[in-house]
Amino acid sequence: MGIKISILGCGWLGLPLAKSLLSKGYEVKGSTTSESKLDVLKNAGISPFQIQLEENQIIGTIEDFLKETDVLVIDIPPGLRRETSTSNEMTFVNKVKTLIPFIEKSGIQKVIFVSSTSVYGDDFPIVEITEDTKPNPDSESGKQLAITETLLQSNSHFKTTIIRFGGLLGDNRHPVKFLAGRINVENPDAPVNMIEREDCIGIIEEILKQVQHDNWEWNQTFNAVAPQHPTRKAYYHKKAEIFNLPLPTFAEDSESKGKIISSKKVETILGYSFQKEI
Repeated sequence: MGIKISILGCGWLGLPLAKSLLSKGYEVKGSTTSESKLDVLKNAGISPFQIQLEENQIIGTIEDFLKETDVLVIDIPPGLRRETSTSNEMTFVNKVKTLIPFIEKSGIQKVIFVSSTSVYGDDFPIVEITEDTKPNPDSESGKQLAITETLLQSNSHFKTTIIRFGGLLGDNRHPVKFLAGRINVENPDAPVNMIEREDCIGIIEEILKQVQHDNWEWNQTFNAVAPQHPTRKAYYHKKAEIFNLPLPTFAEDSESKGKIISSKKVETILGYSFQKEI
């Protein structure tokens, strides 16, 4: 195939994505912030790079990592665990701002940015959300992801396709483990918007298939969420039983807010069929 992919961030999603791409004949470079993980990448057949993005500098050989790359996949979490009172602390945004001149210099034409449905926020009655819905984030990470999306897609040196994933599932990762046994959990009737890692990889691979198609518009945004949207109460009760965990109880008297994320564009434009139910 000869298409060269560089994955910035070989973590929970990036590493299995890299392995899957290798099995399909792509050449793959991968980055990690951890020296101890370099051998993991190397042993998998991935060209390993230790790279750390900071607000004012990049530690590591970023030029070599980006050199002769057809598509750069940016898969680094914002890492903003709590709300910050100073809204001008654009940590994640500044890291990507530091990266952009290196992308421009490398001559890379195509970028995939892994984002999140958190850019839409939850502060409205339950409605269906499409890619045409204007982002209205209510968390710090959502705000910085939304700014970063615009930053990348407005750059004239390369084209950026954005994938907004819902809640990530797979490999023993499930949010029910954090809700088990809790009381008065809010939004019992809000729909869930989840996606299995296998489908995350499948959707990225489907986009990469379009690299050689000149008639395909690369600069797009996709919501990526499984088509099932049970209520939070029904879903987490069912999963708690499956995992043999204590059931969470929900605040039944509170009004539920939330959103149904539509993935119809993934299914129609990409022709992707979801492989796993949530």
